[in-house]
This record gives sequence, C-alpha cells and structure tokens, in this order.
Amino acid sequence: MFSLKDKKIVLGISGGIASYKSAILARRLIDAGAEVRVIMTSGAQAFITPLTLQALTGNPVHTDLLDTAAEAAMGHIELARWADHILIAPASANLLARLANGFADDLLTTVCLASEASLFLAPAMNRVMWQNLAVQNNARKLLERGATMFGPDEGVQACGETGAGRMLEPEAIRDMLIDKLGIEPGDNRQTILTKPLSTSATESSAANQPSAYATHHRSLHGLNIVITAGPTVEPIDPVRFISNRSSGKMGFAIASAAIKQGASVTLITGPVALQTPGLVKRIDVESARDMHKAVLDNIPKADIFISVAAVADYRIDQIAEEKIKKSDPGMTLQLVRNPDILASVAAMPERPFCVGFAAETQSVEEYARGKLDKKKLDMIAANHVGQAGDPVFGSDNNSLDVYWANEGHHHIAPAQKKQVAAELLDIISERLTESRH
Repeated sequence: MFSLKDKKIVLGISGGIASYKSAILARRLIDAGAEVRVIMTSGAQAFITPLTLQALTGNPVHTDLLDTAAEAAMGHIELARWADHILIAPASANLLARLANGFADDLLTTVCLASEASLFLAPAMNRVMWQNLAVQNNARKLLERGATMFGPDEGVQACGETGAGRMLEPEAIRDMLIDKLGIEPGDNRQTILTKPLSTSATESSAANQPSAYATHHRSLHGLNIVITAGPTVEPIDPVRFISNRSSGKMGFAIASAAIKQGASVTLITGPVALQTPGLVKRIDVESARDMHKAVLDNIPKADIFISVAAVADYRIDQIAEEKIKKSDPGMTLQLVRNPDILASVAAMPERPFCVGFAAETQSVEEYARGKLDKKKLDMIAANHVGQAGDPVFGSDNNSLDVYWANEGHHHIAPAQKKQVAAELLDIISERLTESRH
C-alpha cells in the first residue's frame, strides 16, 4: 500500500467555510502515515477552533507569528525547517494574493517564505472570486514558482451558487498528495505515482458500469498540454461565413479536467460562448489558418496535443471585400484546402503525444483508424454524430470510442462531457507512460 509514511507536513488553514474539511483532512493525512503540524490564520479560527486540530493531530496548533514562547526558539524558522511539505487547505483568495506577492504578515505566510519545502494549495472560494482575473493571475504566478494546485472542484457552494471554487474533499486531497509524494513502505525513493483518486457514485457513467479508467484519475502534473476546441469560421464576405455545429464544450471540458490533474493548459479556440476554465491560457482565433499558426506558435513546449476543434477542411479561395449582393439565382464558391493542423504537428521530428478527434456519421471505427494511421497519431477519439435523438453538438453529454495502434480500443460510455474528459485523460496518461518505456 502506498502511503505518506514519515512525511512531515505542515497543514495550513486559512479563513473560509471550507476549513471544517481541514479537520477531516488532518486525520486522513495522519492515517496515511504523515506527521502533521497545523498552522491556522486568524480567519480560520473564526470557523474552527485550534483545540479541534490539536485533539486530532496530537500536536499543538500554531496561530501567532509573534508568540513570545515560541519565538524564543525561533518558532517560525523551526517550523519552516521541520516541514518536508506545506499543504494549505483551504487556500483563500486572500491567502493566494499574499503568497503570490511575497507577504509575510502572519505565521502561515512567513513559514511559507522561510521554508524550502514543496508547497501545495487547495483553493476554496466563491465561483466569481475564483474566476476573477486578479485571483487567476495570483494562482498562475504561484504555479510558475513551483507550487501545486489541488482543485478547486465544481459544485454547489456554501453561498448557494454553483460553479468552480469548492475545496476538494479531504480524501481526494490526500490521494492527490499520495500520487505526488507517496512511497511504498520500505522504499526510500520519492516518486510520482498513479494511484487512483476516490470518486463519488454520482460520477459513474450513465450506464452505471464504470470502466477500469472511470475512477482512476491519473496525474498529469508538470505536463504542458495544447488543446484546440470549437469551430473555425471561414469568411465568404464581410458578413457571411462557412462554419459548423461545434460548441467547443468537449474541448473546454478536457481543458478543465487537465487543469484538475495538474497540467499546464493552452486552449486555442474558435468562436464559442463558453467561460474559460480557471488557470487555462486561452487563445481565441477564427479561421483554420489562424488556428494553425496559434498551434505552431505554442506546440514547441507541449508534451501532449489534443486536437478537438472541428477545423474547416476548406476555405473560400477569394474572399469578397464587400457584401455579395443577391442578384443571381445561384452562387458558386471556389474552395481550397486548409492546412491540416493535426497532421502538421504529428509530422514534426520532435513532436508531442498527438491525440485526434473524429466525428463520423457512419463506419466510425473504419474512418477513425484510417485517420489514426494516415496522420500517424498516437491515439484518436471518435464519436457517432448525426444520429436521431442522440445529439452531440451543443450537448453536455458525449460518448467516445478511443483507438490506438495494435487494435487498441476503449469505449467511454455516455456521460457528462466533464466525466468523459476525465476518463479520456486517464487513457492518454496511461498510453503516454507506456510510450515512454
């Protein structure tokens, strides 16, 4: 069994209603073998008492920077040196801002600045606060400095609103920490593992038969992923264009799921009416050629490229400078081929792991495997579109058949796109790991 045996963890608790979960988290960390010492901010103490955490951990809880008794022995420095890892859960918007800007105005921020321990953050706040550009910039700044984010999760919040901003459940945070730091008893090596995370019954597929991947959310921490999403728009004249039915929801769901698994994500999207997932770098484009250029500009640092966008195969040869008048009974448009973005990336000498998407109206496996071989992809995800009573475009649900070389195949049952995205990323993670061995 993998554990946190002999890990010394400072559990930081900042102000927020989610701090009640921190009491459970402390016990879960100890149960996994960690030694835990707790630092609470003044805001955290308004929601939960230090005595509760002291009883659960068996250690005194630290609250004050200028504690005369503790500072006689340089208490904050002792804590900073003692810790192997610092986990802050919940990490409020205020705490993220102070850490991002180097403040040391309380014990928790001072210990973080004075410590060489790795830093893990589990954000928790109102959904609008989490989406605020200032908060996103602070979170991104901390990631760039080497911190790791666990979450936030999506769902109903204490304020009654629904969205991204909930703190992950204690068991999920523990499992993600084990995934990052866990060691097998008797093994002194520190290694990144792919231990499954706990998932709730509500996340099982619509068929209620979760696959081997459905509850095994693997870590993509440290990987750079470029994702394309949505349609492209090919202008005919200043007011008309050719496009398709893609809503972008599947690509955005994959981007959101990848962030939750610890990846850095660049999302290149055609025109869609969707909110950018937290911590995702979004690049808006219109035409296929715009998307092609944006992908090539961002692909050199990518470990994985997931081409979800419904890119137009053709564009207008000559775009009219003025609106075409309705004078003739018919109109002929001369079309020329657009660049094949996925094939261009897959043909690079030093290319990322390439995943394509195929929306087919018939012979799904035949056409999908044809694209897999022709474009020399690592994997392709296909679905059957255009079926009566089973919409895909614009829907919040999807199902996929994933194919790879040597007759590799996995079916992702119908479910919400966010669940399908998480399962697809699990398959990609496993295939990527196997390709590197």
